[in-house]
Amino acid sequence: MGILTLKNVCFSYGKTPVLKDVSYDFEVGKIYCVTGKSGAGKTTLLSLLSGLARPTQGSIEYNGKDIKKIDKYNFRSKYIGVIFQSYNLLTKFTALENVVLSMDIAKVRKINKKAKAKELLLSVGLNEKEAVRPVLQLSGGQQQRVAIARALSYNPDIILADEPTGNLDRETENEIMEIFRKLANNGKCVILVSHSPSVASLCDEIYQLTKI
Repeated sequence: MGILTLKNVCFSYGKTPVLKDVSYDFEVGKIYCVTGKSGAGKTTLLSLLSGLARPTQGSIEYNGKDIKKIDKYNFRSKYIGVIFQSYNLLTKFTALENVVLSMDIAKVRKINKKAKAKELLLSVGLNEKEAVRPVLQLSGGQQQRVAIARALSYNPDIILADEPTGNLDRETENEIMEIFRKLANNGKCVILVSHSPSVASLCDEIYQLTKI
């Protein structure tokens, strides 16, 4: 059994079914790619995995425990890190401030949060000068690196990323995927949603969703 397991998960918006009998197993140390045509339920699946939505039927288990029985705030602020295609950074703040604020929200107990934030930003390829720039002064690839550092700020077991390279060129895409590979090698479970065949080719396993 993996760290995150879906058992016969179904989801409907009212009377409209989106997912039916989805059973996946996600393990630490691997990168997964969830693919499928528009309307197949990829974004819905991420919402379910992150605890934002609950299955209509079936269950999702984290380390063998149904996530319905885990406090939603604790689940999202301790165990799951989410990365968005549009970055979702606070544009009035610097890269460093974005990461520190994430640590504050998650109630991370660190003697020096700024030092930890700098360490995280450095680990994803941003130097000290870039760390103190307002995020709008950074390139798309750099902003995505900030988003990854922010998702890592409370050391979650699982990283969820929605089209994380969708706005990036191929070279930057490869660099971002290399970061995800290092995270998986360091014991994280990385789950990506992507339309990109090149991204899928760099993942360990591919799960294909089909439109109902």
